[in-house]
Amino acid sequence: MEFHSYSNKCAFSSIEDIKGKRVTVMGLGLNGGGLAAVRFFLKKGAYVISTDMKSAEQLKPSVDALMADKSLPLKNLTFHLGEHRIEDFENADCVIKNPGIKYEGNKYLAAARAIETDLSIFLRFTDCPIIAVTGSKGKSSTVSAIHYGLTQAGYKSFLGGNITVSPLTFFDEVSSDTPVVIEFSSWQLADLRGRGVPRPYISVITKIVPDHQNWYGNMEDYVADKRLIYANQSRGDYSIFDFGGDEPGTGPACGGTWGNLFAGESKATVLRYSGEKPKESDGKVYGVWQEKDEKGNFTGKILLPQMEEAEIILKGLSVPGEHMRTNVLNAALVMYLMHVPAEKIISILGSWQGITHRLQYFYSCKFGSKEYKFYNDSCATVPEAAAAATQAFGKPVTLITGGTDKGLELDPLVRVLASPEAGEHPVKDIYFLSGTATDKILPALDDKGRTYYGDFDSLDELLTCLKANLVKQAEKAAKAGDESPVDATSEVIVFSPGATSFGMFNNEFDRGEKFMAAVKKLF
Repeated sequence: MEFHSYSNKCAFSSIEDIKGKRVTVMGLGLNGGGLAAVRFFLKKGAYVISTDMKSAEQLKPSVDALMADKSLPLKNLTFHLGEHRIEDFENADCVIKNPGIKYEGNKYLAAARAIETDLSIFLRFTDCPIIAVTGSKGKSSTVSAIHYGLTQAGYKSFLGGNITVSPLTFFDEVSSDTPVVIEFSSWQLADLRGRGVPRPYISVITKIVPDHQNWYGNMEDYVADKRLIYANQSRGDYSIFDFGGDEPGTGPACGGTWGNLFAGESKATVLRYSGEKPKESDGKVYGVWQEKDEKGNFTGKILLPQMEEAEIILKGLSVPGEHMRTNVLNAALVMYLMHVPAEKIISILGSWQGITHRLQYFYSCKFGSKEYKFYNDSCATVPEAAAAATQAFGKPVTLITGGTDKGLELDPLVRVLASPEAGEHPVKDIYFLSGTATDKILPALDDKGRTYYGDFDSLDELLTCLKANLVKQAEKAAKAGDESPVDATSEVIVFSPGATSFGMFNNEFDRGEKFMAAVKKLF
């Protein structure tokens, strides 16, 4: 793939220079990024055209939100929705690009004099310490835990980026001592190539697995964008990378591991995270790792170059799952680098409850004497994340999964579903939403004789079937006199698609909200 590189010179010499300029915001959208950009540039005195291929009816929530905001100079705002007009790009002093739009082959972007993004504007014109996180799995949980930890520790901290909050919403509230935590998607990083930003104080790359292969076509190009997160760091900064191995067949073409490749490239002080204590044969490895104490309980330990021996910085977590331990441990490492004492980190992160749409417990109900606990993991959009969710609770779960294919290898999820021996805790029952990823999974289950329910064309249809089955199980147990105390028989039902479902929902957040609402209504 040929990577487009943008100018390191901004379209604006200063924030004050925005006043009176013509700005085209390409992609109003419904997730808040386009909305925030329109608001920001209007408030800074620009003449703004908001253009989107979606219709005004489809974008009604965003349009209504802007038109109801009396603080904005709405006379300077023009909507061109349901189409793009080439003159809006040719005549603009600057185009603000949505990260979900490819530059390559786009005639409108090719006609633009200058292109920026909400993140490039924020990063160019602020000098606050940036904590930047990217990766394939766990980045949203990691940034949320970091932000929570810093806020609870007394910092005035902000969180933005791919987690659906544009940093332009808090641009005027940050200063040189305000830590800002930013989640970067690979697309958002690609839009920064050549600009000389980001220059994070701390960068983190979470576990790398195949993702967005329908966009990139191969792992090398996908990871090339991830590597931009540390490209502008220097020795006084920190880079945090995986010390473990990659999934078979997913590592660098040159050999070795992605974590080692990153560590060899970064000019910052490199720290590593690991699921176990590094061996003596690994040499001196600085960073964090997981151990079990004398009672077999999880602990997280840290060793930095200035420390004589490792110190415990994490234990007693509230959130479930092995992968969540890694995410929270990375958050603990960041907090330590931000000078939060270990005892305080243990207390703060031990009380963190996780975030919406990531193994989020939200509802319980009873059928007979048995309690069922519902978890929303809608942001699990890769097969590895859904497979991990099945093992996160320490017992067999009922899984709701499936959706639209992203060009990813589905074997990690197929193995757990089709072969009970593939996981420590076999999946009890499986319910599938329809989609092209589901279509690829079902034949493997059929070959193994694995029973499942679906595929279903809607959440309502799926949940109605699930409820009917739970009622039947309760009736059967009652007839057999097999009822037990609730606490001894509680079961987990987790919605972890491992795919997208954009044919049914606007995005993974919309999917999660609709799932939770449907469960509460039906159950």
